[in-house]
Amino acid sequence: MENKKAYIITGPTSGIGYETALDLAKNGTVILVGRNKEKLQQVEKTIKQNGQNAVSVVCDISDITSVRAAAQQIIELNLSIAGLLNNAGIMPSKATKSKQGFDMTYATNHLGAFALTEALTPHLVDGANVVFIASAIEDPERKPAKAMGMKGGRYISAEASAKGEWKEGGAKMPGIDAYATSKQCILASAMAFARETPRLHFNAVEPGITRGTNLGGESTNAVVRFIFGHLMAILPPFSKYSSTPKKAAKVITGILTDTSGKTGVYFDEKGQPMQGSAQVRDTNFQDRIVSETRALLAKVK
Repeated sequence: MENKKAYIITGPTSGIGYETALDLAKNGTVILVGRNKEKLQQVEKTIKQNGQNAVSVVCDISDITSVRAAAQQIIELNLSIAGLLNNAGIMPSKATKSKQGFDMTYATNHLGAFALTEALTPHLVDGANVVFIASAIEDPERKPAKAMGMKGGRYISAEASAKGEWKEGGAKMPGIDAYATSKQCILASAMAFARETPRLHFNAVEPGITRGTNLGGESTNAVVRFIFGHLMAILPPFSKYSSTPKKAAKVITGILTDTSGKTGVYFDEKGQPMQGSAQVRDTNFQDRIVSETRALLAKVK
């Protein structure tokens, strides 16, 4: 019998996203959302060659108008959407701006994922799973992050983040404060969404230190690429948290297809519940992030 379920995944053309798209295709139609039409079509072709089904939707997740157009295109597919994976993410060392003039890291990792989720939430079937790829870098007390001189999320306000402004006293490594703050915001949002909409299940995943992804590939800083792409995955104490795209994909696919009703859970690289930073666990902070993000996005016409 044909499987009528569908799963949306952003950033499916490489790394964790690619492996997860292949895994998800075993469970239903995969809606591939990404910037590069040719790369999307290649993934779609691979899935169809396996006798499974996929649909490509071109979208720049950092561009809010593109996200809204993609959401409408997905809705018009009239598929029974059982899951959404907000996977697309960047960690450049050099700050740039999105089409709306927002900090590119904040726009990609938080605003785009937030806007896509908000646009699709009314159209997801009851019990659907929405998963966000988070990062333990948002937690200033996380031991591997502390060892690297990272200071956690540096949130001031949504408006300040959109301008690329972070709380003083952050990390010396370029781009880390933007990345940590964007992940702090999307993790807090996931927890707030779980409380707001019990009809659906909202969870987040820390995929671990994963070799073989393109994270940091946007950076011109070869040192950052080497540290995150290779060194941290093999050296103690970081190796304890290491993973691979295939391992991460199995964890994520398990959460996206889970039917036990778990919601508001933050999972680690092994699929076990973990805690975010004290600030992210604060429901007042979660609600503030959601409220300020909605106000910011409402200005984008």
